[in-house]
Amino acid sequence: MTHSIKTIWRENNIFETDIDGHNVVIDLAEEAGGNDAGPRPKKLLLVAAAGCSGLDVVEIIKKMRIDIKGFNIQIESDLADEYPKQYTNLRVVYEFEGENLPKDKLERACQLSFDKYCGVLAMYKKAVPVTYEVKIRN
Repeated sequence: MTHSIKTIWRENNIFETDIDGHNVVIDLAEEAGGNDAGPRPKKLLLVAAAGCSGLDVVEIIKKMRIDIKGFNIQIESDLADEYPKQYTNLRVVYEFEGENLPKDKLERACQLSFDKYCGVLAMYKKAVPVTYEVKIRN
């Protein structure tokens, strides 16, 4: 399988991409010379990692028949001080909310995504250190 996208320059620093019928606009912040018409491209890399892993985890916990009330993924990453200003690490926090949640099963679901299923995190792990933790709120 091959994935292909086409990104089109619109004006100033605004670029637009159609992804599976969904329009994605990227731009720079105003203080960097942009119009702030969309998110910065680097942060979309973090969105891709969170979304990819999140989809895995949700499917796994459905199969485990775990009833959660809420789920979010926080990703923090440090930027290099010098060019190219790339991410130097990723810290992924999976946070679940619900009553009497089985911590061992939620940890297993996250571990399966992190170690086996998430292709975006797999690419990151080839480039920078990536860690994760699981938090549960009642």
